[in-house]
Amino acid sequence: MTTRSEEIVTDSGIAIEPVYRAADGDEPEPDPGVFPYTRGIYPTMYRGRRWTMRQYAGFSSVEESNARYRLLLERGTTGLSVAFDLPTQLGLDSDDERAWGEVGRVGVPISTLDDMRRLFDGIDQGAVTTSMTINAPAALLLLMYELVAEERGADLAKLGGTIQNDILKEYAARGTFIFPPRPSMRLVTDTFAYCAQRLPSWNTISISGYHMREAGASAAQEIAFTVGNGLAYVDAALGAGLVIDDVAPRMSFFFSAHSNLFEEAAKFRAARRLWATIIRERYAPRDPRSETMRFHTQTGGVTLTAQQPLNNVVRVAYQALSAVLGGTQSLHTNSYDEALGLPTQEAATVALRTQQILAEETGVAATADPLAGSYFVERLTDELEARAGEWLAKVEERGGAVAAIESGFVQNAIAENAFRLELARQRGEEIVVGVNRYVDEGEVDISLQRIDEEAVRRQIERVRAYKSEQDRAVVDAALAEVREVAAATGNLLPPMREALRAGATLGQIGATLRAIFGEYQAPQ
Repeated sequence: MTTRSEEIVTDSGIAIEPVYRAADGDEPEPDPGVFPYTRGIYPTMYRGRRWTMRQYAGFSSVEESNARYRLLLERGTTGLSVAFDLPTQLGLDSDDERAWGEVGRVGVPISTLDDMRRLFDGIDQGAVTTSMTINAPAALLLLMYELVAEERGADLAKLGGTIQNDILKEYAARGTFIFPPRPSMRLVTDTFAYCAQRLPSWNTISISGYHMREAGASAAQEIAFTVGNGLAYVDAALGAGLVIDDVAPRMSFFFSAHSNLFEEAAKFRAARRLWATIIRERYAPRDPRSETMRFHTQTGGVTLTAQQPLNNVVRVAYQALSAVLGGTQSLHTNSYDEALGLPTQEAATVALRTQQILAEETGVAATADPLAGSYFVERLTDELEARAGEWLAKVEERGGAVAAIESGFVQNAIAENAFRLELARQRGEEIVVGVNRYVDEGEVDISLQRIDEEAVRRQIERVRAYKSEQDRAVVDAALAEVREVAAATGNLLPPMREALRAGATLGQIGATLRAIFGEYQAPQ
């Protein structure tokens, strides 16, 4: 929040009044569970079901990541969230020379079906929902997860979880893309169609405003660009022959929670209302679930500071509170040491306990939308929806999200806002405790999570051994089928599934698709 003389302005440029009062024409919002879902998508919200506590984890090796998942489940997490390393995100095997130095660094390395088997060893996939933060090769990781669950006797009709599968925000903000936008969108819609037939309980996409906010978007831009991307996926799915009620009920969203408590809570309310209104007016669905915005929230990674890292415990607690007050369906709380390295076991436990205290001790889950009726929050909700609508209109004037990203409009808008925020911090207008106010020059002394280099070496050798044992004739035939479908118009997931069953690796299938689709180069 920026202070300009006596004016207080949020990061979306909304001037905050000293006092809020009822305005002429103010009407109370409909109840939770009723269109336009401003107050929440379920009638009783957390009285009926608590949000899913889903802690994001993955590092070094499948064995170490599996141990962390088991620990989190033992300590009360109610959903898993898989972080993949950079080579996996880029469709590269661990033994690829381009993966050197990155294997296991920021997530777990998955190159083969055997890797996925080890990652979920001893974990009942039918009893826990799993979110996977994977985009360009999302379909392949989903297929691996499905194949392992099928081997273990899980009911695929009830298999629950989410793949992020949001490639548009990769071009806009994050950068882990492989293919150009058009074939990438084809992979997304192929996944929609595949899951409608085989995995009806799976969330086929998590449309992510989080990474755009991390890159510098304002709260209003986060809403607008996320909704714009969501509409692009709906339109692509309809263009591929699906109908709105086949697609929208299995779409989920992913937002950031920053430290401006009331703006963040209002942001979630505004996003729900904007999405529901557009979907009803533009697509006329028959299933009310098509209008409901279900979303996961993660506390703001970019808000964490390396200086005075224990301050991050407090930041995360307030950010988590805003997400719950705003009606999130699942939540990840960042660990206090993440500005310095991957979370340690202790820090990850504190992050989980933050959610548990919020749920069990504070009373915020006792009633749906506890901030409803606040003059301040209702006005902020209206302001954010209006400003998000203005940004969304600019996207649509340029031909929609895909065209707006291809032209660089979205990237430039985010970059300009990030620059403005950085100037405000340097001038002291945007206060960051421990960084530009209340600074402590003392040394930081906390334990850090270390990557097990021996585990990384074992992973690379295991992938090489896996390839040496392949039946090359069978694998090559399966890859040839993938190549043929990629060059035509059929759904790519069935042949990719068969290639994985035949023993092909993530990187081998990725290379086959690269040969047909090419690789995307971001414009300068």
